[in-house]
Amino acid sequence: MPGRLGRKQLEQLIQKDDVDTVLTVFPDTFGRLMGKRVVGSYFLDHVVDDGAHACIYLFTVDMEMEPLPGFKLTSWERGYGDMKLVPDLATLRLIPWLPKTALVFCDVHTEEGEPIEEAPRWILKRQIERAASLGYVVKTAAELELYCFKESFEEARRKRHHDLTPVSGYLEDYHILQTSKEEPLIRAIRNGMEGADVPVETSKGEWGRGQEEINLRYAEALEMADRTALYKHGAKEIAYQHGSAITFMAKYDMAAAGSSFHLHSSLWDKTGRKPLFATGGKGSRTASTTLFGQWLAGQLAMARELAYFYAPGVNSYKRYQSGSFAPTRIVAGWDNRTCGFRLCGEGGGFRVENRIPGADANPYLAFAATIAAGLHGVAGRLKAPKLYEGNAYADATLPQVPKTLREAIAELERSKVARAAFGDRVVEHYLHTARLEQGAFDQVVTDWELARNFERI
Repeated sequence: MPGRLGRKQLEQLIQKDDVDTVLTVFPDTFGRLMGKRVVGSYFLDHVVDDGAHACIYLFTVDMEMEPLPGFKLTSWERGYGDMKLVPDLATLRLIPWLPKTALVFCDVHTEEGEPIEEAPRWILKRQIERAASLGYVVKTAAELELYCFKESFEEARRKRHHDLTPVSGYLEDYHILQTSKEEPLIRAIRNGMEGADVPVETSKGEWGRGQEEINLRYAEALEMADRTALYKHGAKEIAYQHGSAITFMAKYDMAAAGSSFHLHSSLWDKTGRKPLFATGGKGSRTASTTLFGQWLAGQLAMARELAYFYAPGVNSYKRYQSGSFAPTRIVAGWDNRTCGFRLCGEGGGFRVENRIPGADANPYLAFAATIAAGLHGVAGRLKAPKLYEGNAYADATLPQVPKTLREAIAELERSKVARAAFGDRVVEHYLHTARLEQGAFDQVVTDWELARNFERI
């Protein structure tokens, strides 16, 4: 059966009892899929045209699902009412790793039919609209790294996520022997994604023990965000079915390499068929257009101010370690993995790779920040930066990627560009989310503090 479905195809599959459940989902603040399992016949009779309902508090909770105070969107005082989930039927697809199940992404509206602008999918849509108004289609790609463990999620929880056993006992970057041992799970993820119309290019061993990278094929930005969110969600479900645990944490262990979300972006003409970054031809160093130089300059100019959208948690910033293949400096270089931004590809595939986001980033917000930064460079006609050669880790004269969430919050607070691109309402919502996350961490006594101080202080 096909991965992507039209409405008629879904109707036929439900009538034949080949599909009995439709996952009606939307991405939350953290990029997690939230929503409902809808009985197939009910979806056709009611939800496909009338939508579904969910509590609006889902955009004001933390990772533990605790409703947090101080949001303007909703609160206990306002009663935590409902919002409406409106299916985007262009996203209908089968989910092959779940029996008789289809999935559709939804946009969220108030009960009065107004978009909830704080929702990540709307935030990305607004930036795509800004680019479209200038005659551009934005295409993106995601390379996400993850760690695989021999324990199941339940076993990892019982062990309080300590002393877990990576599936590899040695570093496995590009290592075929070791990745053959991991292949039952990784193959299931690759094939599952292909079956759900999330096209995969490759998988490979990464630098860490038990670390893999699965690369998704590029697409227009909204489609790519949907694919990335579904991939992160589906990989966990497939790992659960295999009795394994995986994590997309940016840094699960300080002794291990971090997990990145290498974010590739390029501009195309309004038809989406003509790339606009290369002057034509092929070669090891593709000649770039003025537009590309402006887009790249915008990425560099806004990297600190928009860092929160690439690194949304306290843990995110522990990934930025010198010599770890995670960037510490905001600079661009040709095929230089010590830089925050890496130019790569040739001809129509010429693009910029942003190496700052971690695997924990919300793809909708990361793509939205990328577009906002690039359009800032285009609108301001910023001068293309000089490309860096050498070891950027060792150059203290270069701008630094923010080292902490607290530093990223301060950068976003002062950003006039972010407010102009996203609006005060959106910026304040995510600033409040970030401040609450920082405040929650500040109250925690960590294992490090206990081990360091319990007896000896």
